Amino acid sequence: MKYKRAGVAAVVVALIGAVLAPMLIPKENRRVHQHLVNREKGICTREHAKGELCTHLPLVVIDTGGVEIPGKPLSQRVDKDGQEVTEYSRAADGNTRISAKMKVVDNGGYNHLDDYAAVDTDIQIRVRGRSSRYFEKSSYAIKLVNKDQTNHNQSVMGMDAHHDWVLYGPYLDKTDMRNYMFYNISGEIMDYAPNVRYCEVILNGRYQGLYLMVESITAGEDGSRLDIEVNKKYQTYTGYVVRIDQNHDTPEYVDSFTGYTYRRDSGVDFEIVYPGPSKLTPGLERSIAQSFSDFEKALYSYDYDNDRMGYRKYIDTESFVDAFLISEITANYDFGSLSTYVYKGTDNRLRVCMWDFNNSCDNFEQPMGWRSFELEGILWYVMLMRDEDFTEQVIDRYHVLREKWFSDEYIAKYMDETVEFLGDAVSRDRARWEDTYADGHGLLADEDRNPNTYQEALEQLKEYLRRRLKWMDENIESLRQYSAESRVKKYSEVAN
Repeated sequence: MKYKRAGVAAVVVALIGAVLAPMLIPKENRRVHQHLVNREKGICTREHAKGELCTHLPLVVIDTGGVEIPGKPLSQRVDKDGQEVTEYSRAADGNTRISAKMKVVDNGGYNHLDDYAAVDTDIQIRVRGRSSRYFEKSSYAIKLVNKDQTNHNQSVMGMDAHHDWVLYGPYLDKTDMRNYMFYNISGEIMDYAPNVRYCEVILNGRYQGLYLMVESITAGEDGSRLDIEVNKKYQTYTGYVVRIDQNHDTPEYVDSFTGYTYRRDSGVDFEIVYPGPSKLTPGLERSIAQSFSDFEKALYSYDYDNDRMGYRKYIDTESFVDAFLISEITANYDFGSLSTYVYKGTDNRLRVCMWDFNNSCDNFEQPMGWRSFELEGILWYVMLMRDEDFTEQVIDRYHVLREKWFSDEYIAKYMDETVEFLGDAVSRDRARWEDTYADGHGLLADEDRNPNTYQEALEQLKEYLRRRLKWMDENIESLRQYSAESRVKKYSEVAN
């Protein structure tokens, strides 16, 4: 009998193991790095017609019927509050998007225009971005829809099914690599960062070059993207997403504590991204604003570091630590005022989701430098860094990240392997946008900062990160000055 019980127990253990196994897989094994999965390209055996496109990357084919995609800047004006407002092109019917067709050819080998399409769908499309809307090579917001224009969730290039996607065209970033590399590294380090895949794009029969298909930051089904949900019927939510950015001309914003106390920069809005307009009621909007204000009021209070009354019960501190370090390492100084996403998950704590490394690593119009910390005084962190425990957590975490994800060896190898994977796609992209790489077309101040070749751009990025990380190695301990007792005495007098 005891052997029978032992056998039953073994079966139960095996079943439990089968159920729990996916949960126990280390996070790094769940992140898909496209260049590592599809690194063996081999040789295409098909006979090609002259000029026929043959690519090992997924091929995205968009047909608008010749209609121009709206969203390009037309003019600027100053509103009654003195803020600059940009007018963008619209569709003939006044809408910000147009209807189009999209196919994705992704057969795991070499792809051609007449190959089977893994995705064949109607879409709604517009030009997206802020400063990037002015670039010749546009980026696009794409929504997959059914014939009746309802959302049509589909898996794209192996990423979880959804209807909302970003087709990002590297233009300012001459390495084509910043978003790809830092989204993936962030995804290894943090709970979530957008998944991303390289592809090549054909628009209305014309080759457009190398792009990245990226998950938008929103909720998904069955644990994809962010695990948050709104119950429209009962007006309840298990989370939300807020974007910190400059004046998006939208009424769906959070009028939180830092807004009405002028503790955040003028012109910076907290826009509610999820739930979207169709689910966001006035009641939900007020609840989200109150939830966000509760965190900010606790953070900016006299007892901000108090275990019972302070900020810690509102946020996942590891997420805020990692966001700070990733942004400082890459000198992504838009963080905190532009393109910054914060979300509340099912555990009722706020987390940060990294977004937009286009200007990072000294790729901003004006030189960023690499010999200083810049983010300890921005929104939220001006208080977080006054907490000795938080500062020590930042320092300790830096040393951990430096061992692997931000080691010189890992970064250099990551870039080299990605270049090898991209192969001929880079030269095709350069040929398409040849004028933008010619002398006199640099977008960065000081002409010598603009790389003339792809190899120069790669070396610039590698060298910047080497210098930046070496400086941080030598100075990371200096962050303690921002939580020195003399700076925080009046804030730390409340006992737990």
